[in-house]
Amino acid sequence: MYRYTEFDRRFVRSRAAQFRDQLQRHLAGELPDDDFRPLRLQNGWYLQRHAPMLRVAVPYGELSSRQLRQLARIAREFDLQDSGLAAGRGGYGHFSTRQNIQFNWIPLARAADVMDLLAEVDMHGIQTSGNCIRNITSDALAGIAHDEEVDPRPYCEILRQWSTLHPEFSFLPRKFKIAVSGAREDRAATAWHDIGLRLRRNAAGEVGFAVAVGGGMGRTPVIAKPVHDFVPWRQILVFIEAVVRVYNRYGRRDNLYKARIKILVRAEGQRFVDAVAREFAVLLADPATALVPEAELERLQRCFAAPPLPAAAPPATSGEALPAYTRWAGRNVHAHRLPGYRAVALSLKRTGLPPGDVSADQMEGAATLAERYSHGELRVTHDQNLLLPWVQASELRALWLAAREGGFATPNIGLLTDMIACPGGDLCALANARSIPIAAAITERFADLDELHDIGDIDLHISGCINSCGHHHSGHIGILGVDKDGSEWYQVTLGGADGSLLSGAATPGKVIGPSFAADEVPDAVEAVIATYLHQRQGGERFIETARRLGPQPFRHAADAVRRSTALAA
Repeated sequence: MYRYTEFDRRFVRSRAAQFRDQLQRHLAGELPDDDFRPLRLQNGWYLQRHAPMLRVAVPYGELSSRQLRQLARIAREFDLQDSGLAAGRGGYGHFSTRQNIQFNWIPLARAADVMDLLAEVDMHGIQTSGNCIRNITSDALAGIAHDEEVDPRPYCEILRQWSTLHPEFSFLPRKFKIAVSGAREDRAATAWHDIGLRLRRNAAGEVGFAVAVGGGMGRTPVIAKPVHDFVPWRQILVFIEAVVRVYNRYGRRDNLYKARIKILVRAEGQRFVDAVAREFAVLLADPATALVPEAELERLQRCFAAPPLPAAAPPATSGEALPAYTRWAGRNVHAHRLPGYRAVALSLKRTGLPPGDVSADQMEGAATLAERYSHGELRVTHDQNLLLPWVQASELRALWLAAREGGFATPNIGLLTDMIACPGGDLCALANARSIPIAAAITERFADLDELHDIGDIDLHISGCINSCGHHHSGHIGILGVDKDGSEWYQVTLGGADGSLLSGAATPGKVIGPSFAADEVPDAVEAVIATYLHQRQGGERFIETARRLGPQPFRHAADAVRRSTALAA
């Protein structure tokens, strides 16, 4: 993983010192709320429903065990634990779909101390909020995937360094998100981003990017529009600059709900593409425009060299494998580009905790697993789990035993209870409804592992509001919290996809009828699943059956649940 240089460290520490000065002036009444707000936001500090929330950047999902231990310390020492509001919720971090971690109970008066602790381990919250280019995300298997054509991590780091505090792009019309994938399968949901980048090689073996622009969820779900088939890698910063310049110039600033680039791209169509092409040509013709130096890419590629790996020992073959281990290995263990190695998911989806939540003690436990089995490295996945990237196949059984003891071995990766969910109305000031109780009720309803494995692969995503932090639009089953006269209700969508090999082309799900009351949602999900199990043909997965049948049979089954609930009341 990338190792910060002394320049990087000086930069992060000076930023932390700058924030301390800003915070002190604000708390002393010298810096008004309106002036302090953009400063705290671009350092990752929100004011949420009950307390401040800090979002910490984990660039392209790479995390060291040392960093995770520091995050555990922050959770333990700073995440509020003695408030009645926080009863049972303090001392935790929450891993998000954008490969970041969030803390929800840190008092603002202690924020500068937390930023100093983050800087000690080369971490920060810079540009995790605000109308700027946010954390660059990628495939959690980047650099180790068996189907990878080009390792995207050095290019992600180039983008991160270029976009950090970029003076022209610090106050865009709205937030801006970029995802990068270098594998044949898109595991980074690039089509759902403001800019999606797919690394590829042309016929001559040269590396470049296919670029799509204008994807996004929220109130209006839009799939990114392809705008260039192959931008040579040395020109990619110039091309992105052209895209963001056009957006910065023409994006709407008069309406918050129409300010994202997806609205501009959808409204202008080919005219947007032509405007970007003209700006790109102008920039390339300018003698002052610099391309990415080959020496810089080579330097960064060396930074991402694999750790010193011993020759993989042959897997143990003696003894009969336990069914529980076999089930775990089939779900939580992934193929690796290196013979004798595997990537292993540590599941953060288990009864009693919200999806993506991890306690301080569990962070310490995951760090220990990484040090013992994965050379001190972890990844944060798009679906709110952790992943160990350098595990010897011969150590899988030992890792399974240790992960099971630490609560990380639930064999449900890719199954119904491996759901994505935002914090929802329990914590977020923007939410219309709670997500955590809905996730808990569904997890409890489908607690039987045999049943889960019979249902098979399925993406369930839950958002507490239209901002779509739980990515409900891309779920095979999506659940969206809505407000009706002060009450919590939930829309159910079917057939969404994130663009992965299992899901197929990225597409938003379709709403199946009127919304459900909170206590009806588990019944509605169960009715949808029962319809699939009854109607599936051969080895069809849920998404395949849903697309073949269309929404009507599922809507009919869910409506029957609604009607029976109403009659019972």
